[in-house]
Amino acid sequence: MAAHALLSASGSARWMGCAGSVEACKGYPETTSPAAEEGTIAHEMAEKHLRNGTNPTEADGEMGEYVQIYLDYARALPGEHFIETRVDFSDYVPEGFGTSDFISLDIPNKTLYICDLKYGKGVQVYAKGNSQMQLYALGALEAFSHFAEIETVVMVICQPRRDWIDEWSISLLDLFKFGEYAKQKAEEALTPNAPRTPSEYACQWCPHQARCPELYQLTLKTLGSEFDEMNPPDSLSDEQLAYALSNQKLIASWFSAIEEVVRERLESNEGFPGYKLVAGRSNREWINPEQAAIALAGTYSEDQIFEKSFLSPAKAEKLVGKKNLALIEPLITKKSGKPTLVPESDPRPALNVSADDFDA
Repeated sequence: MAAHALLSASGSARWMGCAGSVEACKGYPETTSPAAEEGTIAHEMAEKHLRNGTNPTEADGEMGEYVQIYLDYARALPGEHFIETRVDFSDYVPEGFGTSDFISLDIPNKTLYICDLKYGKGVQVYAKGNSQMQLYALGALEAFSHFAEIETVVMVICQPRRDWIDEWSISLLDLFKFGEYAKQKAEEALTPNAPRTPSEYACQWCPHQARCPELYQLTLKTLGSEFDEMNPPDSLSDEQLAYALSNQKLIASWFSAIEEVVRERLESNEGFPGYKLVAGRSNREWINPEQAAIALAGTYSEDQIFEKSFLSPAKAEKLVGKKNLALIEPLITKKSGKPTLVPESDPRPALNVSADDFDA
């Protein structure tokens, strides 16, 4: 397998966080998922409209509405635009290269923009400290700094399905520092018998996760040895609570990975001791909605058999267009999300809350 396939920019959070994952993941087949395939379609749609100077239509459905948010942002960036551009960062990572969704070179302001479309909605992606974006930025600098003076790089994550556009600026000095760090991590990852160091971000998309002995040991430590000296048994110290909480997502994802491995064994008729597949709960649905509507229409009114709902703000914005946004903007609000517990390293600002902020 080529080195660039092992040390990809998209997988950099894994191999930079856990050097041993590179060796551990050899031999696993490349897989895809409905979410990944959906993301590929969204990227293809975005690229087509950016190159043609067009916009999605009603025929593109909900995906078109979300892609339009990305298109509007990218087109508004100052400077010369480059679409789906190959970037080479092999000075830092052996045979490292990738394709950046959108690059804007703003020569008058000496600024380079690296913009990435994330169509998924399951995991919120941040620009700050994003290793994939920084590797792309290093590759873009290699390509553009020969004919333009660049002092600042702005990395942008556009995740429209989470109503999220995140920008992060970095100086060239700090970006080059990251490049040296990435070079060191790449060397470690390609070293035989490199150590494995489980963590939430390193393990998140690792195919070896369910069979990783190091992750198993971390789980035992979290559930066992760290709690051996509980006194009284129903009262954990803050340190014990913090340790368990810091590994909560990692261990939960490990259990999910194990379940998926066993499910695949059973679905392929290999069998697995002590477990079987059974039919899950499902909902009834019309075989043919049109025929069902015809059958009911002879006896019941349209108001009885059809449900209507008012269109969402996103669809209303699509309906009125940019020229008439002022008509509805004063009527739209965005409620604050439910307070979420995250580590202090999370880039989002902390909330100042009190008991009065919550219902009894």
